Amino acid sequence: MLPWDRAFYTAAGVSAVGPPVGLVPAAFAKINGLIPWRTHMRISGLFRVLALTAALLLGFASLASSQSAAPRVRVETTLGSFVIELDTQRAPLTVASFLEYVNAGHYTDTIFHRVIGNFVVQGGGFDTKNVEKPTRAGVPNESGNGLSNRRGSVGLARTGDPHSGTAQFYVNLADNAALDPQPSRWGYAVFGRVIEGMNVVDDIGAVATGSVAPFESDAPLQPVVIKKVEVLK
Repeated sequence: MLPWDRAFYTAAGVSAVGPPVGLVPAAFAKINGLIPWRTHMRISGLFRVLALTAALLLGFASLASSQSAAPRVRVETTLGSFVIELDTQRAPLTVASFLEYVNAGHYTDTIFHRVIGNFVVQGGGFDTKNVEKPTRAGVPNESGNGLSNRRGSVGLARTGDPHSGTAQFYVNLADNAALDPQPSRWGYAVFGRVIEGMNVVDDIGAVATGSVAPFESDAPLQPVVIKKVEVLK
């Protein structure tokens, strides 16, 4: 007789050696008598509630996990591809605007028009004929979000107007704290980081540059083209 069988019969007041066949129904009746029918129902209902609660909690956890997953985009260029992870928590407005441009195909066949070694590579605003592409209105500056312009981070390019950033973006080739906000001025908003292919970005940053109309300096002498930017599923 197994231990749990012995415990069962002991609780029923029957010999642990094993009951005569006629006593088995009595044993079950005695055990059942120890737990009233209403209590059975309550315990059964409690288990159902606990099971349902556990299922709901797992569902919410799964949903939260899927919602919290940071969106990623792949930038495919003539020198290779790199992947950017976007920070929707720290830069929600900038990321939303950037993704609108991505989904609209804005970046297809644009160029990196500004390359400064050990500083930044900048692109997404001019086509392969060096003509500036139309954009929407500027995005409110989110440079005070706590993200710093460190190597590999991705920021929104702009003019002297702090809220003029539209489609052009840049990747930091080095730590550029000078681009971060200061008490007396706005900074340049970081909204993501390169998580794959930083070697490709470095290759872009190492190309020969000079004057290529309409750019007076820092333009690649051989165009570095962004073939496309796509959201990764």
